[in-house]
Amino acid sequence: MTKFFIDQHGCAKNQVDGELIISLLSKKEGYVQTFDPSEANLIIVNSCGFIESAKTESINAVLSARNLYPNAKILLAGCLAERYANDLKDSLTEADGFFGNGDLDQIYKVVEPLMNGERPVLTPKQKGVCCGDRSLLLNFSGASYVKITEGCNNHCSFCAIPIIRGELRSRPAQEIIDEIKSLISQGVYEINLIGQDLAAYGTGLEDNVFGTGRSYLPSGTPGTDSSSNTHSNEESALCKLLKKISELDGTFRLRLLYIHPDHFNEDILPAIKADKRILPYFDIPFQSGDTETIHAMNRTGSPERYKALIAKIRSVFPEAAIRTTFLTGFPGETEDSAKNTQDFLKAIQTDWSGCFPYSKEEDTPAAKFKKPVPKRIAEERAKVLGTIQAELTKEKLASRCSKDYDVLIEEVLEANPEAADEGIAIGRAWFQAPEVDGSVVVRYDRSIKQECDAVKTGRLVRVHVTSSGDVDLSGDFVADSELNATIKKNTLKFAQDIIRE
Repeated sequence: MTKFFIDQHGCAKNQVDGELIISLLSKKEGYVQTFDPSEANLIIVNSCGFIESAKTESINAVLSARNLYPNAKILLAGCLAERYANDLKDSLTEADGFFGNGDLDQIYKVVEPLMNGERPVLTPKQKGVCCGDRSLLLNFSGASYVKITEGCNNHCSFCAIPIIRGELRSRPAQEIIDEIKSLISQGVYEINLIGQDLAAYGTGLEDNVFGTGRSYLPSGTPGTDSSSNTHSNEESALCKLLKKISELDGTFRLRLLYIHPDHFNEDILPAIKADKRILPYFDIPFQSGDTETIHAMNRTGSPERYKALIAKIRSVFPEAAIRTTFLTGFPGETEDSAKNTQDFLKAIQTDWSGCFPYSKEEDTPAAKFKKPVPKRIAEERAKVLGTIQAELTKEKLASRCSKDYDVLIEEVLEANPEAADEGIAIGRAWFQAPEVDGSVVVRYDRSIKQECDAVKTGRLVRVHVTSSGDVDLSGDFVADSELNATIKKNTLKFAQDIIRE
C-alpha cells in the first residue's frame, strides 16, 4: 500500500488541481491518502510558479520534505513543475519526479514508475479544463471552488499564466451545472466560481460551452476585436451561465472570483440582481490606477473607465463588496504614477485589496522593459497602498455593525476552561471570500443546547454584528439560520434527483 501526502501551495485554481489529484490517486487500488507526512511513502508538493516568492516557497517545501522524510518519494507537481521541470530535473535532485498540470488524468504515468525507483519527468499536453469528481475538498466545510476556465488570453505583460497554463479554455456549461448540483447534494452551501478571468468564459478559440459555437464578449467591450466579434450583441457567455445556474432549485450562495476590468461583463449585473443567491461580490484586479502603467501592462483601460465601472456596480448594488489587486514597482512606474494609483484607490474605496511588489518573470514581455524600479521602492509603495486600504476596510467594516448576517461557520474553537460557557466560532459572511478576506468572530452560549447544536462547521447561523476591527467583525449568535432546514431538505432532494438521473 502506498500512502500519499499532498503539500498544497498556490491559488484556488491550484487547490482544485490538488483535490483532483487526491481523488484520482484515492480511486486507484493501493493508494491511500494520509494527513501525516511522516506516514507517507509519497509526498506530493503541488507547487505554485506564479511569482518569485511562490517559486522559492515551493522549492523550499521540496527541500524540507527531503530533509524531514528521507525515506519518502517526493513528487514536484503543479505550476512550478509545469514551467520548469526540464530545468529542475538536474538542479533539484531532492525531487524524485516532476509532473505538470496540463492533464492531471495522467498522474498514474508518473507515480507508478516513481514508486518503482525511476525518476520520471512528465508535462502532459494541456487538455481542456482539468476537472472531475473530488472526493475531498481542501477548504473549510460548507464551501467549494468550481473551476470554469483554464489558461488566459489577456497576456498582461507581467503575467506568466499563459506560459504556465496556456491559452483560454472553458468548460461546457452543463458540466459546470452538474458539478454545482452534485456539490449542493453533498451539503455544500457556498460555491465560488474561479478561473484566470471569468469575464472571458466561453470566448476561447476552441470553446463551445453551449453547443452553439464560440461565444463572444459583449458589444463595446474594451479590447474586443470587432472584426471577429460578429455576435457581439448577444449576452456574454458568463451571463448565460449565471442564468442557467439560477434555474437550479435549492439554497446556496454563489460568488464570482476574478473578473478582468477591461472586459467586465456588465450584462451580469441584472442577472445577479434577479437572484439573491448570486452574491454582489466583485473581484476586479485593476493592478494600477495610472494610465501609462495600465497600458504598459498590456491593458486597454484607464482610471476614468475603471471608476465608471465601480460607479455602475454601486448604482445597482449600493452594498456591493469589491476586491481588487495592485502591482507596485512595475518597470517605468514613477513617483507620479504611484501617486495616481494611491489616489485611484482612495477614489474607488474598495472593501478589500491585495498589494504586491512587481516580480520579474522570465519570458514575459515586462521582463525586458527598461527603467526597473528598485525592490525597496516597490515594497514601500505596496506598504502605502496597504495602509490606505486598511483605513478603507476599517470604515467598510464599521458600516456593517448593528446588522444581522447569515454566517457560514468554518471553525468552532475549544472552550476556555476559565469561561466554559463562552463559545467562540469563526465564520464568513457573504462579503468575505475564503482565504483572502476577513472573518466574523461569533460568540454563543455553550450552556444553551440550541446554540451548541446550531454552531457547527459548515452550518449557517444568524449573527448580530456588534463590533468591527481592522480586518474582522465580531457578533452574537441570534438564531440557527432558517436556511439550514432548507439546505437539508434540498440536499436530500438533489441527491434523489442525481440518483434518478
